[in-house]
This record gives sequence, structure tokens and C-alpha cells, in this order.
Amino acid sequence: MSKNLVIVESPAKAKTIEGYLGKDFKVASSYGHVRDLPKGDKAIDIKNRFKPTYEVTPDKKEVIKNLKNLVKDSETVYLASDDDREGEAISWHLKEVLNLKDENTKRIVFREITKNAITKAIQNPRGIDYDLVNAQQARRILDRLVGFELSPILWKKIKTGLSAGRVQSVAVRLIVEREREIEAHKAKSSFRITAQFEVEGKSFQAELPRKFPTKEEAEEFLKACLDAEFSIVNLEKKPAKKSPAPPFTTSTLQQEASRKLYFSVAQTMSVAQKLYEAGKITYMRTDSVNLSEDAMQSAKSAIEDSYGKPYHHSRKYTSKSEGAQEAHEAIRPTDFSKSSVSGDRNEQRLYELIWKRAIASQMSDAELEKTTVNIGISNSELTLTANGEIIKFDGFLKVYLESTDEEPEEEESTNKSLLPPLKVGQKLDLLEMKGRESFTRSAPRYTEASLVKKLEELGIGRPSTYAPTISTIQKRDYVLKESRDGTPREYQEMKISKGKFKEETKTEITGAEKQKLFPTNIAMVVNDFLVEHFPNVIDFNFTAKVEKEFDDIAAGGQDWQDMIDSFYGKFHHRVEETEQVSRQDVNTSRFIGNHPQSGKPMTARLGRFGPLVQIGDNEDEEKQYASLKKGQFIENISLDDALELFKLPRDVGMFEDKKIVAAIGRFGPYVRHDGSFVSLQKEQDPLSITEEEAIQLIKDKREADAKKHIKSFDENPEIQILNGRWGPYIKFGKNNFKIPKDKEAEELTYAETIEIIENQPDTKKKGRFSKKK
Repeated sequence: MSKNLVIVESPAKAKTIEGYLGKDFKVASSYGHVRDLPKGDKAIDIKNRFKPTYEVTPDKKEVIKNLKNLVKDSETVYLASDDDREGEAISWHLKEVLNLKDENTKRIVFREITKNAITKAIQNPRGIDYDLVNAQQARRILDRLVGFELSPILWKKIKTGLSAGRVQSVAVRLIVEREREIEAHKAKSSFRITAQFEVEGKSFQAELPRKFPTKEEAEEFLKACLDAEFSIVNLEKKPAKKSPAPPFTTSTLQQEASRKLYFSVAQTMSVAQKLYEAGKITYMRTDSVNLSEDAMQSAKSAIEDSYGKPYHHSRKYTSKSEGAQEAHEAIRPTDFSKSSVSGDRNEQRLYELIWKRAIASQMSDAELEKTTVNIGISNSELTLTANGEIIKFDGFLKVYLESTDEEPEEEESTNKSLLPPLKVGQKLDLLEMKGRESFTRSAPRYTEASLVKKLEELGIGRPSTYAPTISTIQKRDYVLKESRDGTPREYQEMKISKGKFKEETKTEITGAEKQKLFPTNIAMVVNDFLVEHFPNVIDFNFTAKVEKEFDDIAAGGQDWQDMIDSFYGKFHHRVEETEQVSRQDVNTSRFIGNHPQSGKPMTARLGRFGPLVQIGDNEDEEKQYASLKKGQFIENISLDDALELFKLPRDVGMFEDKKIVAAIGRFGPYVRHDGSFVSLQKEQDPLSITEEEAIQLIKDKREADAKKHIKSFDENPEIQILNGRWGPYIKFGKNNFKIPKDKEAEELTYAETIEIIENQPDTKKKGRFSKKK
């Protein structure tokens, strides 16, 4: 038996570490947290200074049993969970559950899984840091108290099944407020002037630095330019430098992986976790931009070997975040000499991004020459401007350039174009000049990455909380992440070319969104309720202050129980006050107007299965309902739009002597035919879908279903063998069952199928084929 037991959080990490340690070490995994607060109101003793009661989670009982057996045979136990608050808490819980004694228990930490880091950690053990444990406990207990007391209030006053949380509700508030800002935005138009000139067969673009507020002014300017001469009145060249971005923190990695790789925040963290556990990158939860001296030296060698000495420039970065721990490092490769690694495609792509960003941070500035040209107009005091940029030395740009969240203008100016040889006084030939109508934009909707950036700017949440927060608000149906098509918009364009003025109306698509975060109606109703009754809980500054207090606890500067006590008293009093608010006083419905024919009142409100419009009051026995379409909101749906909804269900036509009906249901628009339901395609509208389109949908669905169906049995039609995304499987009721690899789906008999169902573990099946105990 091994004299030393090392306990880490994940089996993948255990496997990597065991390869670095000798035969005297056994490495085992706790598979994450082993204890948590139980469900119900007995978990926290509020009257006894918020004393928590923890219990081993059901799925970890076997894990603990195995670890206890390993502990018995070990002289020393090394607790090697992650080097952060969550990791410290896991080590403490393990110590408590396994009844470990101080004299033979050691806490070790490392930020990278390399032989050197593991050896150094074993040589420099410490005790459990109870300040870090208490900071994690404070967060867990405070969030449980908020959720446990707020959620039932939402069930009683708005709708059952709702939830609220200290950080998640603030994130939802940001998205709701941004949506209302967009809704309130009134686009103002102006006219942008661009000109195309030619010099010795080469063309370049210039722009008027100001926009004209009206079409008339733009037209007057363009027509005046028909008779004008153009010449260069000033030409200025300036050296400029561009510096690299610092290496990644958790937040900046999530943002850049979203922009460059189109990863969700959760996907980024999942892939980064695999890279870390395989020993390829340092720990992926950090708000530090610091690199160790060893890392900087390693980066220097890699840069000089690959690109030469002029490309290296040593840089020390410091974090702006108050709570950042500079002793920790930024996310970087563990071996800078490896620009790529093995693994699946996403692991390779994310590693390459991390390597490039970290390497670039230790490279020389890019040296540029920027040229600004002012072009005079003979009959106007206004001048046009052209900008050019030449890279004299590429420096870090040889490897990496950071992306931004900025959305480009409709027709971007050529700010970085290469200009032809020019000199002051030179006459220019105008090829064409355009005046294009452009419109002001509202602030953009959040992406997952830009929401993380905003939360970080506000000081809300920490590296470990961003991904779970964003996942939670989507799972709870407060927020939808999706792409939406834009709508056509007309704009005016005027042009002068070859001595002639031309004007035309063109069309562009505006408002198209790609993978943006949209609030649901329930998010808006819940947000307004919380803002009114619990302003502190979802106040940005207050939430950031709470995060700062957690940092103070972690640093040993504040007692965790005092911190919770100062919050809970006022919060609980507010809960008790809100209990008295009548459900009728909570504004979940809105009067839209009266029906033009019947005169009955029309209201938009939340229903059991989502937002709807109702004709008639609640006592009206003939009241009618219609579900809102995606993107429609209770708070601003118009009477005309509401009336449109009552055109559904709509008779589309006939097929096989049976009626086709289009409607909107709980899961979106569909057509119904002969008892079957077929969802409409993204671009199809139930109000306008034709008979031919509906018939094609029905046929396509039948064909897809036929391909899916492999076999069924007369003995029990409820049992089917189907083709799925991952291959054939057995479906029985609501449960699915894997088919063993040595069986052919098409050849399975009824008896063999029953045997597979009977012998498959943990299927949660019930009924006549459930396993007897």
C-alpha cells in the first residue's frame, strides 16, 4: 500500500498527477464537492449565528466510503483541491468527513499540473486556510438564504416554479434594462459623405469628418462638389505603436473565445478545465494578469527561438481588479515551447488562443506609421480626410491581435488602408462621391461574453461564478440565447460621378442578431417585482459591495457571521413586509384596449404556459386567449398586434381530405394535421404559411419519422426501436435504453428487447418492466 494519499477534485487530474509521483503515492479523486447544505429550512440555524448543517450528498456516499478505506492505509493525506475558495472549502469538507487528524494531514496547492509544480507543492505543504473556507461558506449561506426566502415570494405573488438569486437576478436586470433601452431608442438619420479618388491608376477613399443632419444639406454639398477641384492641403506622417493585451484572466478568456471561436461561456470553461487537468495550461479560474518569472523566461526562450531577439520584450502586468490575487497567475501554457497540443478540435483551438495571447504579451510593440491626409475642396471650407497605416515592424502582431465587441458601421471607413504616394498641393481626380443615409444605433444586446465583461466591470461575481450564473438564467427561462433575423429598412443614397448627380432609395437589413441574450416576459415581470420590493438585493453597487465583503473575509479582515447578520436582518424584514402584498397588486397584466367589434377589454398577461393576450375579463365565460409570439412583450404589445394573434388558429387548407390548421403553442408556431403536430421552420409565419408549404412540412416530417423508426412490436406497441443522433436505441414510454454493441437493432426480438430494458441500470423506469428489488 502507498504511504501517501493525495486527494484531488477530478479523476482526470488524478491520472495526470499520479504519473508525476512515485510508487509511494496514491492519487484519488473526490469528484468535486462531497458535502453541501441539505434542502429545506433546517440547513441554516439562523438564531445560532447562521450555523450551517452539512451532509454528504447521496451521489458521494460511495466516494467517501472508498476514500475512508484509502485513508486507513495511508500515513499522510495530502488535500490537493484547487487553489481558490471553492477548492479550500472542498479540502475542509474532506478533512471533516474523513475525520482526518492535523498531524498527518497536509494541504497542498498548485496552479499548474506539471512535475515541477507538483513536487514543489509536496515539499511546501500548509494547513487549511479557514479564512478562504469562511469566504466560500459566507457566499453559499447568503445565496441560500436569499434564494430560499425570495423564491417562495415569487411563487405566491407571480407564478410557481420561479427562482431568484443574488447574482443571477442582477444579471437578468442588466439584460431587461438593455432590452428596454433598445425598445425606447428612436433612430435618427444623418448623411455620411465618402469620396473615392484616383492617383496614377490607384484609388483610395476619403471621408468628410462630419455628417449632415438632413438630406437637403447633403444634396447641396454633393451638387456643389460637381464643379469643385480637389487637392491635398496637408499631409502628416506620425510614428505610432500598438502594444499587446495582457495574458488571459477567466473573464477575458471567456470574451475572446466567444469572439474568435464562438464558444459559449460554459463551453470555454469546460474545455479549459480539460486542458488544465491534462497539465497543458495553468488554472483557469483567475482574475490575475501576472506571469511568474519562470513563465516569462520560458516565453522569452520560445519567442527568441521562433522569431528572433528583436521580437521579445519582457512585460509585467498588474490587475486593475481590487480583489485580484497577484500571487496567482494569468491563464497561460505550462510549456511555452508547445504552440499546439493533442486533444479534440476545441481543446486544440482554445489552447492555441491561450498560447498566442500569452506569447504575444511578452513580445515587442508593433511599430506603425500613420498618415493623415487633408483634401481641400475648391468651393468649400470643408475638407475631406484620408487615413493610412503602414506596419514598419509587426512585433506581437506576428502572433496575435485582440478582437473587440464593437459592431462595425454599415460601410466602414478605410482607416487602415495603404495610401498611394501623395504630396501637398497634388491635384486629385474624383471617381465618385457618395452621401449615404445612416442611422443612430441603440446599445447592442448582450452576448454571453459581453455580459461577463459588464458583470466584471461592476464588480459583481468572481471568476468561478460567471459561467454558472449565465447558465442558470438560461435554464430558468429568464433569458433566451438565440439569433434573430433583421427587418428591411429603406435608406437614401446620393452619388456624384462623371459630372452627374444620381439619387436612389435602397434597402438594408437592420436589427439582425447573432447569438444574443433576450429577456423573456417572465424576466421582465420578476425583475420589476424585485426592483420594487427588494431594491437592495439587485442593486448593482450593493451586490458589488457584498462581493468586496467576501474578499475581506477571505483576507481575514471580517467575520463571516457578522457580515451575513448585517445583510439578513434588513432583508428578512423586507420579505415579511412583501408577504403582505396582495397578488392583485403585483402588476403582471396590462390593459391593451377594447376589442373593436365586441368592445370587450383586451389584456396581456402571464398565463400558466407563458405570456398571452385575453379578450374579455376573468368572469366572462366566453373569454378568448392567444399566445404571444417570440419577441413580443406584455408591456408594449399594441392593440393591432394583439388582434393579429387572434387570427390563429387559422385554417390553411386540406391534405388527404383532412384540415391543416396553423397555430402558436407552448413550444412555438406549428401546423396540425390528422392529430399530428409539425413545427414551423424559423422563417415561416403561421399567419402567412401557404397550403403547399404546410403539406411539404407534413411530408418532410413523415419522411424523417420513417427514417427514425426501425422496429416496433405487436406484443407492446409502446416499445419501439428507433434511430437517434447517437445511433439506434430502444424507447419504452418516456425512457430510452442503450442497445448493447454486440446486438443488431434490426434483428432484435421482442424477448431480447425486454431483457435489455430489464437489465439496464438506473433507468428510473416504472410499470410492468421495472426491476424488482
